[in-house]
Amino acid sequence: MTAYVLGHKIPDSDSVCSALALAYLKNAIGEEAVAARQGELNPETAFILDRFGLEAPLLKTSFAGENVYIVDHSDRALSPDDLSEATVLGIVDHHKLGDITTSAPLECWIRPVGCTNTIIKEMYDYYNVEIPKAIAGVMMSAILSDTVIFKSPTCTDLDIQAVEALAAIAGIDDYKAYGVEMFKVKSKVDGTPVRELVMRDFKDFEMNGKRVGIGQLETVDLSVFDSLKEALQADIAQVKQEGGRHSVCLLLTDIMREGSELLVVGEDLTMVEKAFNTSIIEGKAWLEGVLSRKKQVVPPLEKAFA
Repeated sequence: MTAYVLGHKIPDSDSVCSALALAYLKNAIGEEAVAARQGELNPETAFILDRFGLEAPLLKTSFAGENVYIVDHSDRALSPDDLSEATVLGIVDHHKLGDITTSAPLECWIRPVGCTNTIIKEMYDYYNVEIPKAIAGVMMSAILSDTVIFKSPTCTDLDIQAVEALAAIAGIDDYKAYGVEMFKVKSKVDGTPVRELVMRDFKDFEMNGKRVGIGQLETVDLSVFDSLKEALQADIAQVKQEGGRHSVCLLLTDIMREGSELLVVGEDLTMVEKAFNTSIIEGKAWLEGVLSRKKQVVPPLEKAFA
């Protein structure tokens, strides 16, 4: 029976590229697998796939009765709504262990690195499978994206080593210059609906019984959001109300300044202030050095909400 390899809802580049890379590996070792995605591609991911000539994974949101491999998450909130009716064969992820449970043993590759594709690179090495040029290119791209070209505190030596090896296979001589090119595409906001920007990289988290939504937009120049901040704040207030959320945070991350402007709405903003040891003024605060939602935003919020 063919297995589907799928990332999280509102897929980012790591989610999509992980699905492609793991599906190829599984087929190479004799397991039939198809890469899938739960949502539309964002501009950065579309740029990556176009650059290396790969088609997007199959768009599929229902997996009842299917065999699946989960990549780039292990939280039920980010998984298909009918995951309980599917058979989870394995999980490959670089986040904290979530709440997906299974009724049978499964394959797990979960490592504290900056990107799921770094782990998948290790899987290729383990199975002694040669990585095709295009697959190497998208894997490299995902690692550069997730580690913010090695600036993120989540980045490890393993991520850097993986990029160097994958860049050589993909024929990319200056991977840092390529990474900046990629982030320039990610930074484009002209003509994009505000709701699409808010939801471009948005995840829900359960924190002590309260739902907290956290979105992130990364850019090489924070000024691109100057004319949009009022509209973004109004929209995250709507997202909060529509989803019954306690709070919604939107990080506007400047990878050159190495920090994030936080836009936030919530029932009790003192909890957010406590998490970041800062003052929220008119729904905004500057978070110096904050680049990673996974490592620098979710943990202090979880502690504040505990």
